[in-house]
Amino acid sequence: MTVRSRILILVAAVAVLAAVGLASVLHASARADRRDREQAGAPRVTAGAVTLSGAGRMVFRNMAWGPHRDEVVSVPAGDPSGERTASGVKCLRFHAASGTGLCLQAVHGPVSDTYRALVLDARLRTVHRYGVPGIPSRARVSPTGHFAAWTAFVGGDSYAGTDFSTRAAIVDTRSGELIPSLEDFRIVEDGHPYRAPDVNFWGVTFAADDRTFYATLATKGHTYLVRGDLRDRTVTALHSNVECPSLSPDGTRIAYKKRVKGLPADAPWQLYVLDLRTMRETPSAERRSVDDQAVWRDGRTLVYALPGDYGADLYQVPADGSGRARRIGTAAVSPAYVP
Repeated sequence: MTVRSRILILVAAVAVLAAVGLASVLHASARADRRDREQAGAPRVTAGAVTLSGAGRMVFRNMAWGPHRDEVVSVPAGDPSGERTASGVKCLRFHAASGTGLCLQAVHGPVSDTYRALVLDARLRTVHRYGVPGIPSRARVSPTGHFAAWTAFVGGDSYAGTDFSTRAAIVDTRSGELIPSLEDFRIVEDGHPYRAPDVNFWGVTFAADDRTFYATLATKGHTYLVRGDLRDRTVTALHSNVECPSLSPDGTRIAYKKRVKGLPADAPWQLYVLDLRTMRETPSAERRSVDDQAVWRDGRTLVYALPGDYGADLYQVPADGSGRARRIGTAAVSPAYVP
């Protein structure tokens, strides 16, 4: 091959690479442009003041395309599909109670993203800031607003498989004291201490006494509901096959994801409710696989997210197993109710 031929081949290769690079840039730009534009038929969203102390409101992460995508928005609790007021605060996961908010955010860097947790006051101003070691997954604030918890994936990115690891942290929102990992707590199973190198925790939910919490513990291929004690730094195994628990307002029941035999490996869960006094399980009327930590709308109704056209939609279903599931809002995830 002559020198001239080699030069021509090199020039052609450079031209092809340049064309591919330009096409990639243009495609990314077009996608970004679509993200910033409102879509026909999408929920109406306008900028405004959002607080966590207004009566009768529901707040959540807005998933609709447009300038307010990923922002915390507010709607009347009685009209969850109504016009949304956008706060300007962007979160991947969000929860709130008693005037305290928890926002899990991505911090976009030139090479890779990092993540952080923001404890917010009633006007969504940052009170405390913490690094999060992986992709945020679950967020919860205690009924009093005095504690907050989050879960992050630190290996893998799905609860459906077995190749993942999580970190669950709890923070005192008043003092700022952080418990970076529940793996430091003493585990009790059948009245005896339990230790294993593969222990993982996720999906914290709080009782109203500022001491008791519940969470999922995973070890040796099984999951368990555990009751935690913030003073004694212990967790006690209560029931098997429980994931992403959510404690009812009266503290007597747990809504959760249960793995059901025969369902697809990538969609193995159904939404159940566990009576903590009798340990009786009741399946909800929702028959689709729910990969979410449900929220109690009140003592009778569960709210949760399922995949939708914009990423996720919100549904509700009675907690007693009756009725049927009903969609209450599109392009939304991480709901919380402001009473």
